[in-house]
Amino acid sequence: MRALLGALIVAPVLLSAQAAPRGMAAIRQDDLRRDLTIIGGDDYRGREGGSIDELRASVWIAEQLRAIGLEPMGDFGSFFQWWNIRRTRVSGLSTVQVGARTFAMWQDIAVSGNAPATVSAPTVWAGNGLDSTIDVQGKVAIAQMEFRRLPGRETSVNSAEYRYARAQLTSLGNALTGRGAAAVILIADSTADIAFEGVANIAARGTYRVDEPSAPVAGTAARAGAARGPVFLVRRGEATALRALAGQPATVRLHQESYTYPSVNIVARVRGTDARLRDEHVLFSTHQDHDGVRYDVRGDSIWNGADDNGTGMVALLATARAFKQQPGRRSALFVYHGAEERGLLGSTYHARTPVVPLNSIVAVLNAEMMGRNSPDSASLLGVQPPHKNSNELVDAALRANAATGRFQLDSLWDRPNHPEGWYFRSDHLPYARLNVPAVMFTSNLHPQYHTPKDDPASIDYAKLTRMTQWLYLTGWFIAQADRRPTVIPGFRLER
Repeated sequence: MRALLGALIVAPVLLSAQAAPRGMAAIRQDDLRRDLTIIGGDDYRGREGGSIDELRASVWIAEQLRAIGLEPMGDFGSFFQWWNIRRTRVSGLSTVQVGARTFAMWQDIAVSGNAPATVSAPTVWAGNGLDSTIDVQGKVAIAQMEFRRLPGRETSVNSAEYRYARAQLTSLGNALTGRGAAAVILIADSTADIAFEGVANIAARGTYRVDEPSAPVAGTAARAGAARGPVFLVRRGEATALRALAGQPATVRLHQESYTYPSVNIVARVRGTDARLRDEHVLFSTHQDHDGVRYDVRGDSIWNGADDNGTGMVALLATARAFKQQPGRRSALFVYHGAEERGLLGSTYHARTPVVPLNSIVAVLNAEMMGRNSPDSASLLGVQPPHKNSNELVDAALRANAATGRFQLDSLWDRPNHPEGWYFRSDHLPYARLNVPAVMFTSNLHPQYHTPKDDPASIDYAKLTRMTQWLYLTGWFIAQADRRPTVIPGFRLER
C-alpha cells in the first residue's frame, strides 16, 4: 500500500486501568487469533454467500454466540434471520458454434455479460479489433487481442491478469459492438490466456440480489432494449482454428437461468441495564461470507477472506464477550450479514426488515477488514462529508480511538472522490441510507484483498486487538450516553 497521506492525527490519551470499562478485559488477542484461525481457515472453504460453506460458518458463529450467553434474536427464537438470494446467470448449456466447431460455455468460451441472446450471422476476421475500416456491421467479429496497456484505476481485486483480461474485453468489445458487430469473439493474448479460467469462473456466477417476487429477472429488461451484442473470450490456443473459420456462419444461443437459495443473517443481543434506554440498540455489524472456492492463483484456490471479513467476525465475538461481561445502559445488537460480497444483500435485507424497530437502532458500528497494513494507521469511514451523518457518533469514535488504539486516521479513503469508493462497499451503507448514524472501522485494502492469499497467517493480531478495543469502546460510549446520536440536519448520502 502507498504511504498514507492527509491523515487526521488523534491525541494519544489512553484510558487508565481504573477508567476502562470492565468489559475491555474480555478482548484478548489469543481469542481473536484462535477464532480467526478456525473461521478463516481452509475448513470453511471461503464461506461463499449462498453456499453450504456460508451456512456452516453461520452455524459456527451462532454456536459461539450461544456459548458466550447472548440472546438469540432471529426467526422462531433462533440466531438466524433467513432470506433468499435470487441468482441469475447464463446457463452452461449455452453454446457458440462457428462453422462446424461448437464451443462449450464456460469450458471453451466465456461470455462477459449475463443476458440471454440469440445470434445467427456470418463471421469476419477483425484483426486486432482496432482497424475501423473492417466492416463488422451485423457480423460476428473475431479478433486477436494484442498486449497493450489500458487506462483504469489501480486496484488489488483478483489477479493482475484477470483485471487485464476484463479491461480488454470491455475496451475491444465496446469498440466492435459500437461499430455494429452482432457479437464479438476475442482470442486471448498470452496475458489474458492466464486469466481465462478466472474470467469463466467469475462470469459463470452471474448476478445476485435479495429475492423479491415483484422484481424483474436481472438481464431480461436490459437485453430487450440493448443495441450491442455479446462479447466472448476464448483461449489463445484457438487462434489458428478461429482464423481459418472466419467467413463461416456463426450461431450463438445464450440461455438465462434464474433460481433462489437461502442465505442468513446471524443476530444476537446483550440486553441493556437501563429501563429507560434498554429498548434502544447499538448495532455492531459485520459479514460472514467471502468468495469461496474459485480459480487457482499460484497453487491456492480457496479464497479464505481472513481479513475480509474474518477479522470483523472475530472482533464482534470479542465485543460480545465484553458486553456480556459488562452490559451497557442501551442494548448491544450483533448482526452478521450474509452475502455481503454478492452486493450487501444481508444488510440490505436486515435494514428493510430489522429484528428490532429501525428507530430503536441508535448507531451502526461496522467492522470491515481490520487486521492489515501499517500497525499504527487505520480509517474511520463516515467521518467527513458527504458520508458523515452524525457528529455525536464520530466524536465518540474519535474519543475511543484516542483512548485505545491511537491510530493515525487516514482520511483519504473516506473522501467522495477516492477511486475505490470504499465507503459504499460495506454493510453500514443500507442503514446510512435510511438515516441511521453509521461509521465503518477498517484498516483498508491490501495486495491480498480478494485473492486466495488473504489467510489467517497474514493478519497482524496485535493491531486487530487494538482495532477491536476501539470498536468496542465506541459502542460503549454510545451505549452509556444519556442522549442518542442525532443525524446531521439535511443529511443526504450522495456520491
